[in-house]
Amino acid sequence: MVIDFEKIEQNIIPNFKGGEKEIALRISDDGVNRILNGRLAPGASIGMHTHEQDSEILFVVEGCGCIVESDGKHPVKQGMCVYCPKGESHSLVNDSQNDLVFMAVVAKQ
Repeated sequence: MVIDFEKIEQNIIPNFKGGEKEIALRISDDGVNRILNGRLAPGASIGMHTHEQDSEILFVVEGCGCIVESDGKHPVKQGMCVYCPKGESHSLVNDSQNDLVFMAVVAKQ
């Protein structure tokens, strides 16, 4: 399956999962798994949330920021990948001066 995110409507979601500001998000959802293309502006974040029924693999495409996990805050930048297994919690924060662009796969387990 090929997913062309340019053909998927972009949604602007304020305070995504309790985060700051807003996220620009395109989502491909087959009813089981979700593949996301997201953009966080400077100062924006995805709020802390727990993956109770799924796991998430997030790849930073452009920019930098940090992931907040139970063991602390970790810097992330272009080319890095973050894995949040089922049952764990995390937050993504753009604490830089440029947009943070990412791709993520949220897979049910």
